[in-house]
Amino acid sequence: MPTGFALTVRFSLRDSEAAQQFDALVARTAEGIRTEPGTLVYVVHTPVDEPLVRVFYELYADRDAFQAHEEQAHTRHFLKAREEFLTSTEVAFLHEMEALSKRPGTEGP
Repeated sequence: MPTGFALTVRFSLRDSEAAQQFDALVARTAEGIRTEPGTLVYVVHTPVDEPLVRVFYELYADRDAFQAHEEQAHTRHFLKAREEFLTSTEVAFLHEMEALSKRPGTEGP
């Protein structure tokens, strides 16, 4: 049975200065996210050869945990403040494929 609620978000940034400011905003926001009990994974990546792109991978315990994350003051601030740094945002909500999941305590590669 699939568990959790996951999404990816791809942010394209205006320029290198905007990227630095966006990264600082993310770092400040992460402090609050670390205290959210239903936020299981919140990781930011920069794709190889795309220095002005950030890809977030977010995994929540369930849809309610995601909604609780969206309602936090630090998240609301991030959602508003990020806009000045961006040229585009793409969000993809994900379905878990149980056969590919590895749970803690399981054996195998």
